[in-house]
This record gives sequence, C-alpha cells and structure tokens, in this order.
Amino acid sequence: MAVRHVEPYTDEWRHQPVSYLRLVAEALGAQAEAWWEGPCDPRAGTIRLTGGDALVWDEESGWRWGRFVSGGPGSCTVLAEFRYLGGGLLLRPERVPAAVAEARAGVGNSTAWRPCYRSYRHHRDGFDLALDHYAAFAGA
Repeated sequence: MAVRHVEPYTDEWRHQPVSYLRLVAEALGAQAEAWWEGPCDPRAGTIRLTGGDALVWDEESGWRWGRFVSGGPGSCTVLAEFRYLGGGLLLRPERVPAAVAEARAGVGNSTAWRPCYRSYRHHRDGFDLALDHYAAFAGA
C-alpha cells in the first residue's frame, strides 16, 4: 500500500482536521453546541460547549479546555482559565468527554502547561497520515 502525501497549504491539507473535529464533537454529544475550523499555522479548531466553555485543538499542542472568551470560524479562539487535556495530539474522540470532565475537576492528565508535541512547520513527520486515518474513519 502506497503512502499518500497531501501537499501542504492546499485546500485538502488545510481542511484535513475537519473529520477529526467532527468525530470529537459527535463524541461530546449534547455537550457540543457548535464547532468550526480555526486558522492555519498551526491548523486549529474549536468546539463550543454548553455552559460557556469551549475546547480548542491545534496541531502542535492538542486539546485545551476553558471558558470561551471570543472566536469564530477562521479566527483564533480565546479561552480563559484553560487547561491542556494531555494524551497527545489526536486524543481518541471517545476519550475527549472523560478528559474534559477530568479537566473540570482538576484531576487526570490536564495541565496549565502547554505541551508541544510537534511543530506545524514539520510537514512530512507522519502527522498528516494520522489525520487521514480519521478522514477515512469518518467516511466509513
């Protein structure tokens, strides 16, 4: 099986995280009010939660949860009192609701310190292949 590389900064590459974000929003169920893609460099996305909270994902530090301050499609989302969920860049979608509950309770892997799992500048480090996995999974 050949490895398919998506060329950086094409529309396909920019929208690669959409399937993953959608799966996480679905796993959150009624907690998720809305979700959208964020800016590029790094690629990011936001899921608005009930109660005034939000989750923000980016391709360098993974998920962070906090109180929603501002943001919208294509722009950076600002959170207050946020915590990073831990668990890597692509925390399994079904694991995110429990990670949010742990962050709210101040337990588990959540931290105020920003992890840096990779740089968005590293275009051929295998990360896009992992995103493609979620695109294939979402399309199944």
